[in-house]
Amino acid sequence: MRVLGLDPGLAITGYGLVEGDGQRLVSLAHGVIRTPAHTPVAKRLMLLHDELSDLLTRFSPDVAAVEELFLDTNARTAMVVGEARGVLLLTLAQAGVPIAEYTPMQVKQAITGYGGADKHQMQQMITLLLNLANVPTPDDAADALAISVCYHHSMRWDMLLDQDGGKT
Repeated sequence: MRVLGLDPGLAITGYGLVEGDGQRLVSLAHGVIRTPAHTPVAKRLMLLHDELSDLLTRFSPDVAAVEELFLDTNARTAMVVGEARGVLLLTLAQAGVPIAEYTPMQVKQAITGYGGADKHQMQQMITLLLNLANVPTPDDAADALAISVCYHHSMRWDMLLDQDGGKT
């Protein structure tokens, strides 16, 4: 199964494509979509839509995993990220790609076993889990790979529970 992980942002949206069979995971691609600063927000959102549409055509993911919005103290930042996230969700829905959503804590828990893991711990675990030669850069791409791996791990647990008949 090919899972496209997305770490939403208006200036930078990370993406990571991970393929897996329930046992083994392979990173197929990762990177970022950048929109130029000092460009009207509407144009940046359109660029985000167009770039994601191109990625969907190029990679043909089976499903997308998108990080949920993390609310911090800066309401303006949260609103702009929310707008970008909305464009991503709409673009995926228009393309007929099923969507799963995860909180940052769920992603950290799935990757490191600890919901309070720091960025360095996450990057090291992604490098190990995907057998990469180097830590993926930039951070947004590494985060997107982690979101994709989170989906794979979640689906693996669901399959194991289904096979067990819910006995565990």
